[in-house]
Amino acid sequence: MEALRERTGPRPRAGVTRMSLADALALGPAAWDALLAGAAASSPFMSWAWHRAWAEAAPAADVAASEVLVLAGVDGGVQALLPVLLRRIRFHRVPVTALTWAIGDLGCPDHLEFPASPQADVDALAGTLEHVPWDVIVLSNVADRASNIDRLRAACERRGWKTRRTPLWRCPYLELPDSWEAYLAGFSQHRRHEIRRMERKLRREHEVTLTDYGPDRIEDGWRHLTCLHALRWEGGGVMREGAWERLHRSFASWLANRHQLWLTSLDVDGAPVAGCYGFSFGDTVYYYQTGWDPLWAHDNVAMILRAAMIRRAIEQGYRRFDFLRGEERYKLAWTSTARNCYEIVVIRPRGRGTVLLGLDWIARRLRR
Repeated sequence: MEALRERTGPRPRAGVTRMSLADALALGPAAWDALLAGAAASSPFMSWAWHRAWAEAAPAADVAASEVLVLAGVDGGVQALLPVLLRRIRFHRVPVTALTWAIGDLGCPDHLEFPASPQADVDALAGTLEHVPWDVIVLSNVADRASNIDRLRAACERRGWKTRRTPLWRCPYLELPDSWEAYLAGFSQHRRHEIRRMERKLRREHEVTLTDYGPDRIEDGWRHLTCLHALRWEGGGVMREGAWERLHRSFASWLANRHQLWLTSLDVDGAPVAGCYGFSFGDTVYYYQTGWDPLWAHDNVAMILRAAMIRRAIEQGYRRFDFLRGEERYKLAWTSTARNCYEIVVIRPRGRGTVLLGLDWIARRLRR
């Protein structure tokens, strides 16, 4: 994929052009991220950088089969980008050809929404989908305010296709106040005392520092985090899975060069005992992955580092701190708010689609 950074992709024609993912990435980050910037649900996982990192990590066959529906205006300006992949999946245990997000679920992307301008002719995208040989469209991990997806669903329904929107999981988050003290004021007196006491005790008994790993030290930071994550999971965890690691190392390098990487360790007496990996995008900090040494668990080093990251986000003026998918106890200790991610399904009610609609209806009834 190195050549991808140097080449210039074909200029899209007015209307919808089906491009390979490589050609769409060659349009450059500005074409993608300018559309994301104005979206109500602006996700780093739909950025040019994430798709490029995915293309460097995913199986070559999936990358080659991925394409992007590029909608351009009469001036050739890009108005929408819909990255998709035809793949075989099981839909209610039946093998089908599904049209999914190109990136799939590798790396656990959340809050997905395709980039599009408000004036984009989304009906034209739906018209192009008519000629793609899918049995079902399945778009997972969709953001709760994905207005472009809502527009696409409406366009599909105008064509007589059936759609549904189903909650998948919840993503806890914080709406950040103007100060750390204002945030703490939302807790009980006991909880405020506990947060302050833990850090004071550790600093009283040890030399404690925070180390941030920028572009010149990213390898050190990644090595520490990988080790601490493996310790936390007793040698397991996801960080040493080949495709996962390749994707995130590529993404982290891009972020570091743009001062959006949050790769930090909590060091006690000169040694890293807890680490976290996250990133900023727009007004939000995404808290993605962590690790810590269980030998220091009694000192609550993971919680101390988490508090430091939340405090830093507040002090740097961010408006949201997102814990991403999963309502684990350590997340809910910091917030009571969460938003859903959804699955969008589209089925054409003719031929095989009639059977799939029936299976989908039965499965939803059984879940209820």
